[in-house]
Amino acid sequence: MFLAFRESVATALRDTLEARGLPTDDLGIEEPPEDVDAVFASSVAFRLAGELEAPPPQVAADLAGDVDADEYDYIDRVEPTGPYLNFHPTESYFQGTLEAGQDDAYGTLADKETSVVVEHTSANPTGPVHVGRARNPIIGDAVANLLEYAGYDVDRHYYVNDAGRQIAVFTWAYETFGEDDLPEPARDRTEYRMVRYYRRGNEFLEEGDPDEVEAAEDEIQAILQGLEEGDEAAYKRVGEVVDTVLDGMKECLGRLPAEFDEFVKETRFMRNSSTDDVIARLKQLDQSVYEDDAWQLAFDDIEKNLVFLRADGTSLYTTRDLAHHEWKFDNYDRAVTVLGEDHKLQAEQLGTTLELLGNDTDQLDNVIYSYVNLPEGKMSTRKGTGVQLDDLLDEAIARAREEVEDRLEDRLRGDELTEADVDRIARQVGVGAVRYDIVSKQPAKGITFEWERALDFEAQSAPYVQYVHARCCGILDEAGDIEPVADVSELTTEAERDLIRTLARFPGVIDEAADDHQPHQVATYTRELADQFNTFYRECPVLTAEDEATQAARLALVGAARHAVANALDVLGVEAPDSM
Repeated sequence: MFLAFRESVATALRDTLEARGLPTDDLGIEEPPEDVDAVFASSVAFRLAGELEAPPPQVAADLAGDVDADEYDYIDRVEPTGPYLNFHPTESYFQGTLEAGQDDAYGTLADKETSVVVEHTSANPTGPVHVGRARNPIIGDAVANLLEYAGYDVDRHYYVNDAGRQIAVFTWAYETFGEDDLPEPARDRTEYRMVRYYRRGNEFLEEGDPDEVEAAEDEIQAILQGLEEGDEAAYKRVGEVVDTVLDGMKECLGRLPAEFDEFVKETRFMRNSSTDDVIARLKQLDQSVYEDDAWQLAFDDIEKNLVFLRADGTSLYTTRDLAHHEWKFDNYDRAVTVLGEDHKLQAEQLGTTLELLGNDTDQLDNVIYSYVNLPEGKMSTRKGTGVQLDDLLDEAIARAREEVEDRLEDRLRGDELTEADVDRIARQVGVGAVRYDIVSKQPAKGITFEWERALDFEAQSAPYVQYVHARCCGILDEAGDIEPVADVSELTTEAERDLIRTLARFPGVIDEAADDHQPHQVATYTRELADQFNTFYRECPVLTAEDEATQAARLALVGAARHAVANALDVLGVEAPDSM
């Protein structure tokens, strides 16, 4: 209803302006002033005041008088307030919203018949996922979810760096050192066991006997050259290490959860010669220069050159990523990449180079995020390895369990919840709190994760929103055989109407947030929806309503709220518990 109403408003404005011979390129449709109960407002009067030689309030009044509301769906009336035209909805708008909300897919938009690949996380497979990088899979997964809800055909990709020096060092170390050379792993999982080889190898290269280090460097270089030259033995050696580490990293990311349709390896674009093709084309560009023993691109508006081929004939990460992106452009309509702020320069160089190679970079969008910090002294590290994502999730679940047990102590004594129920709720709340707190902030802003805020059941946090879903489920379960009836004529109080207005906005929030790749807009919406539902819950009895018709209509409203909350949380990757 919201999107259809917005289109009706746009049509009415265009028709009105065209009838006066006025330009229709900027209709100025936006949210109305806070003290106006309209759904949409237009600030077009500001733009036209000079052309019409009249003050904006007069222009708004004149235009409002020209709109015949009866000609347009869902428009009840148009009223000017100062310089704004305010569009008020018909009852059919509220009725349609209530009916649409009965669908458990509410908020999902029509198929756009557009394919999108979302690349995120892509952490180097050299060890466990560090908490500082946790924002990437959380934001990336939410962006992918959001685009799916908006009607795009989405694939989720993890780009695997399996061709750089780090991996060559890792492979050499894995083949060189034995278990006796290594400390105990921090966790009994593959990436924690494997990372010991990588750390031991780096220690040796920094502190070992110079002659032995030189021999090791020769072997490491041989691995890199083997990959560059298409040596199958080199690919097999590296693949064993990378795949083993990735198995563990997948388990960690699965706890969020963040899952992928494909793990795309860098070496794919070396083996199929597309990297060689990119290098050959780069050398032909006017911006290509050979200096400092390397082939480079010199840009007009980027200070630092892009090195794309070393003197020894080995390519670089960005060179291979150029081939990777051209493959994306060949196979998808759009490509979205989630990157840490330390990759801004690389992203700029990549985009400019793709243009120089003749690609349409309008297909490419980047979501740049800042990093997550933990408050000092809140979490201990594991044997000097730093705080890993696993540590954060363990701590979140443990803290959530404490909070849940404190709140449900009486219910546990009454055997209403089993230990399995408490475990489930603790995981849903704990992991949900981490995801929600991180994804609810604008990506470009640095954040410090704080437990007290993230797990506050009373504040605007994941548990606060999750509890609304659980409350909706409880009401509907308690209603038993009472059939909800989507009859908006029975819902006339301010609290009921405000909740319906908020529910109606959900598809519009999905549409706008998807266009901007900003899932934090959905998080903001969930808090507003939770606030409105709680007001409704306080002021409008459902199961003890004064008559059966009101009871049935309010049950339908609760059902619509349940679907909207569940789906909004699903976009964010946060589970919606049936009970808490």
